[in-house]
Order: sequence, then C-alpha cells, then structure tokens
Amino acid sequence: MLDVSLDLERSQRSVVTGARHWSLDGVDYPYAEVCKARSIYYWTGEDFAPLQRYGSALIKLVPTAWGAPTFEIDGIKMLPSAEISPYEDAARKVALIAPRGKRVLDCCGGLGYFAACCLQGGASEVQSFEKNEEVLWLRQHNPWSPVTAPTLRLTQGDIAQEITRLDDRTFDAILHDPPRFGIAGELYAEAFYRELARVLRPGGLLFHYTGTPNKLTSGRDVPREVAKRLQRVGFEVKPIGDGLLGRRR
Repeated sequence: MLDVSLDLERSQRSVVTGARHWSLDGVDYPYAEVCKARSIYYWTGEDFAPLQRYGSALIKLVPTAWGAPTFEIDGIKMLPSAEISPYEDAARKVALIAPRGKRVLDCCGGLGYFAACCLQGGASEVQSFEKNEEVLWLRQHNPWSPVTAPTLRLTQGDIAQEITRLDDRTFDAILHDPPRFGIAGELYAEAFYRELARVLRPGGLLFHYTGTPNKLTSGRDVPREVAKRLQRVGFEVKPIGDGLLGRRR
C-alpha cells in the first residue's frame, strides 16, 4: 500500500503496488512506459498520455513545485511559478479588485485560476472568456481549474470580439491577463480599452497584467503605454506589482 497524490497535491489516495501494475479502488492500471520530467500524464482509458496537444502550437500542462500547474505554449510559460504558486499569484491579483459581491469579467480565462479565486472571494458571478480550444481542453483535465457553475459562465470566444456584444455598465470589476503584446496586440489597443470602460460601472476596478518586459532590450515600455491608453478612455491608473490597477472614473 502506498499513499500518493493523483491530482497534483489536491488530495491523497492509497494505491496497491504490484510487479506489473498498480491498483486503485479495485481497478488495475499499468505503469507508464515513459515518464518525462516537466510533463503531467492523464489516463485516456487505455494508457497514460502527456497532457499536451498540438494545434497551431504545442500547448501543455506543466508541473510546478507548488501543486497547481502552469501551462506552456511552444515552450513559453504562461503563468509565474518560479517563486510563487500560480494559484497564489492569481489569488493576490484577484484580491486587488475585492471581488466579494461583485459581477466580474474575466477577459482571458486560461486555466481558470482568476475565476476560481474570484468565487472563493465571494464574487456573485464571473463571466469568463477563453479563445484557445486547446487551453480549454487542458482546463478540463486540470484538477486545479474550477468547474463551470451557475456563478461561473465560461465561453469559448475571442474577448476582443465578444466584448462588443456585452451591455454597458454590466460589471463591477474586470480582470485582464492577456498574452504578451507580440502575440495579442489587439488586447492592448485603445479601442479595446474603450470597450472595457464601457462595460464597467463607474468606480469599478480593473486589474491589467502587463508583465515587466525589459524596455532596454525590447525598446518599449509596455506598462507605461498601457497606462496612458487607459487614462485616455476614462481610468485612473497606478502601477502595482507586475500590472496596473485602474478605477473607472
């Protein structure tokens, strides 16, 4: 008998080990023939396969030292995990918008950590959008991702287009964690920020992740550019951590 975690440290289960297989709840499973570092495996019904997909890019779920995984697109890590759990990082950022009792727009849903932390923080409703079908597939298999519920509406769609269909002053707070500027420049455009201002109630809070790109090597100060655009469309803005906190005037 061996106590192990089969869900990335969410829980512990007791399994029976044998020479050729291991057993859980009376069901036998083969040992994985290959077990690569920096890979997470799932049971397909026939064997164990890595949690990754090839679409327009290689997208894979990647283990961390914290339990909650991150994910990569073509080897580029999408969530911080070197010094903090990606889940804890999400919780800190969500706390900035004080979600309790609020209706929250989650622009780029990813693995759903922002949404999960909003619900844990007492948000009345979270409306989340995620464009990438492969990311949504990872989310289905990730035990740290939230399950869709009446208070969480998850839509596959491009927020740059979907936001134009949302009503004015619909949300009390917004979380915007876009891919880097070189991949999704439209999500850093003034026209998109004007839509964010339109759907947010006056006084509502916005957290915008910008990262901290090296302007000496990139030649751009993305956070400063973003702040100026947000100010032009009606936000009061201040830098905080690796992003910007805005308040709708």
